[in-house]
Amino acid sequence: MPAVLLFGAGMVDFLTPPTVSAAAFYAAAILMAAPLLSLRGTILTGVCAFLLDLTSFVHFGYHRRGPELSELAMVATVTVIAVFLNRLLHHLQTQLRSARDIAAAVQCAVLPDPPKASGPLRFAARYEAAQTDAQIGGDLYAVLDTPFGVRCVIGDVRGKGMDAVRAVAASIVTFREAALYEPSLTGVVERLERTAVLETQQSGSATELEGFITGVVAEFPRHERAVRLVNRGHPAPVLLLPDDVRYVEPSRPAVPLGMAALADDPAPVDLVAFPEGATLLLYTDGLTEARDEKGVFYDPVGGAAICPDARPDALLDALLADVHQHTGGARTDDMALLAIACAPDTRKGTAKRGSNSVRGQGS
Repeated sequence: MPAVLLFGAGMVDFLTPPTVSAAAFYAAAILMAAPLLSLRGTILTGVCAFLLDLTSFVHFGYHRRGPELSELAMVATVTVIAVFLNRLLHHLQTQLRSARDIAAAVQCAVLPDPPKASGPLRFAARYEAAQTDAQIGGDLYAVLDTPFGVRCVIGDVRGKGMDAVRAVAASIVTFREAALYEPSLTGVVERLERTAVLETQQSGSATELEGFITGVVAEFPRHERAVRLVNRGHPAPVLLLPDDVRYVEPSRPAVPLGMAALADDPAPVDLVAFPEGATLLLYTDGLTEARDEKGVFYDPVGGAAICPDARPDALLDALLADVHQHTGGARTDDMALLAIACAPDTRKGTAKRGSNSVRGQGS
């Protein structure tokens, strides 16, 4: 673009009457070079503009007259300003790259990618923060292979900003430790409850129950085709079977983490059949609250049902593409997705619908 503007300026200067000036084109070329070219390119553009302007004056026989000197001084001044802007933009871009690298490192530390596989289970996760260019927000997920089976968590912290990120980090650390040492799923959830309460107290919240985390904790016992689920006020997971796609509602509603003082009984542990070829989709409300231009909310069951490939990675990619098409690319909330599939994939087989029932089970 700077070269095109310089060429146009030269054509205007040499092919029009002497009274017509291309000073605006010279200035535009130099200022355009500042954000687009390197320091050397910006200086070279300014020098070329100065020489072209000077050559046009010599060509028409002007020598040291007031208007000509003023125009040359303007070109030189704009060149100096462009060099300053070029350096300023360079430093800002360096800082931005550094901030993005740090954010990516934080995301890898707090929300690492789940393992690709553990026994017959296959995993995939996706995370999209509501804030543009942000790497992490108020949603969390984790997958851990433990002596008690594979345990997973997905959650959504109330609030935004650094307080939410701090609560995410604390919850992930607590889950990783509790999942390895707590023999029951109820014990894991109780540890997460205490962490949520402690985070609220340390945040200086005026209301004790102001901070909370909705979440689902899942456990896939070894050598069992089943999954245990504890849902603490979170959107119901979606279960994809060879012949059915449906929500897995809890047998009894429960309050979010951090609000156990309002509940009389602990949240139930539900046992759900998880045969070969099944896929469990865990997600945060950034998916269910995604709206189109008419205000219609996105339906995870409908979106999952149109995905022909049950592999976790392919399923999440297709689901994200579908929700982006639904919303037109707009995002108002963080969105975390976690898919767990039971291999080998036998989606062409026939499964009994009766084996998919949910029943309450003690911890």
